[in-house]
Amino acid sequence: MSRPRIFVTRILPEKGMQRLQPLSEEYELEIWPDPLPPPPEALQTRAAGAQGLLCMLTDRIDAALMDGMGPSCKVISQMAVGFDNIDIAAASRRRIPVGNTPGVLTDTTADFAWALLMAAARRVVESDKFTRAGLWKSWGPVDFLGPDITGATLGIVGFGRIGQGVARRARGFDMRLLYHDVQRQEEAERNCPAEYVDLPTLLRESDFVSLHTALTPETYHLMNRERLGQMKPGAILINTARGPVVDPAALYQALKEGPLAYAALDVTEPEPIPPGDPLLTLDNIIVAPHIASASIQTRNKMAAMAVANLEAGLRGRRLPNCVNPHVYP
Repeated sequence: MSRPRIFVTRILPEKGMQRLQPLSEEYELEIWPDPLPPPPEALQTRAAGAQGLLCMLTDRIDAALMDGMGPSCKVISQMAVGFDNIDIAAASRRRIPVGNTPGVLTDTTADFAWALLMAAARRVVESDKFTRAGLWKSWGPVDFLGPDITGATLGIVGFGRIGQGVARRARGFDMRLLYHDVQRQEEAERNCPAEYVDLPTLLRESDFVSLHTALTPETYHLMNRERLGQMKPGAILINTARGPVVDPAALYQALKEGPLAYAALDVTEPEPIPPGDPLLTLDNIIVAPHIASASIQTRNKMAAMAVANLEAGLRGRRLPNCVNPHVYP
């Protein structure tokens, strides 16, 4: 008699692989071996009939895929905090619990947002390319000038855990802090003093704007041509949230013609960004390949949490981190 199946859509960091191994004694464990995600048709084929699916944010988990998995599917576990790639409503209709890995990457992502902010302000990547090209001939009094961070105004769009983490780090730079969210976060303000303002005010007054909002129908292209045009001349935009929060065509225009001085992105639309994308022709932008959570410790914790969700679902237990808990009685 064949054993029940688990499909994992990518090789996990070490701690996750270690936690998966005991399951291989009871389940047929299949792990996609390639560094790139499985193509949609391969994902559909490999997930068919599986009791458990451990996926990444690069995998589109829709109703058709769930239908292919069939009634044997007990759990979908994602190694990410966000889950906009998963049709949660479809999973809930099928009583499939969906897990994610929240909390663990808060500090790591906040750290990386600051890495992007500082690299953009001080033009680190741009000047590194200049040096590698053999163009550095002498110290120059007006070479690679950028704005001061200390004493500047930082606007944070989305004041959840990561946004608050970015704000806490800003206090060491004596920055003025503004934030915007769907509603005022008064308890967060007590722990991390910041001024709640509407979005136009934040954009108009901030020297740096850092995006930390979830991707929803309301935040899709939140930073469009109109809102980018409201930003302070010479401002810098940082996005470690989701790529589609920013309209890429509008961003190109704002960087090319103003008012933006610089942008630093960890996420793009589409993702990955095509090599011929107009944004990549600009010098005043940094584009990282979605690595905000890529510390050794954090990725190991994320993998371990994803396997814990997977195992709980397979055993019929409540997932430690479930995004649709209403599937439980």
